Amino acid sequence: MTLTIWLSLVVVCVLGTISPGPSLAVVLRQTLSSGRRHGMLTSLSHSLGVALWAFLTLWGLGVLVTKHPVLYDLITYAGAAYLAWLGFKALRSKGSGQFEQENAQSSYFAALVDGAMISLLNPKLAIFFIALFSQFISAEQLISDKMIMVTTVTLIDLVWFMSVAVVLSQPRVIKTLREKSKAMDKISGVVMIGLALRVIA
Repeated sequence: MTLTIWLSLVVVCVLGTISPGPSLAVVLRQTLSSGRRHGMLTSLSHSLGVALWAFLTLWGLGVLVTKHPVLYDLITYAGAAYLAWLGFKALRSKGSGQFEQENAQSSYFAALVDGAMISLLNPKLAIFFIALFSQFISAEQLISDKMIMVTTVTLIDLVWFMSVAVVLSQPRVIKTLREKSKAMDKISGVVMIGLALRVIA
């Protein structure tokens, strides 16, 4: 893979990653309600889900999803349901302060689950990768080139969402946002439910 082709891949991936959507909403929710570590864990597990979709797409699962509408719909509806559930949880929130120490472990696990689920239950990632990789892959593509592509999209996703978590969890920022955490929870809840409805519309 030449540098020019790789840079083209990077540009398209960056534009796709930074566009607002369910993933950003979930990372924001975890960061604002629970802090930097939770946001970073959500970002990490989300990126692992993205890596899995990219890997499986390059090796053919993406084509399977697009050729079997029922499978695509099942994954789509499961993702929308999970997103709606997160939205209802946010709407019921009474505002978030610091987590108690004894609850930290379970909340870390919840952050990991949220990040993984929001990416794994998003078959549109497969469609995106099919459209993206079709521009860069050829019959004689080397395994090393495929791994470079998977690594590239994974790292871009990880760096972006980690950056979001770090920036929003700065002491001054997080203090201001947590003072308005109840309103923020309501807003994020409406956004996530809206995204869920858009997914199934």
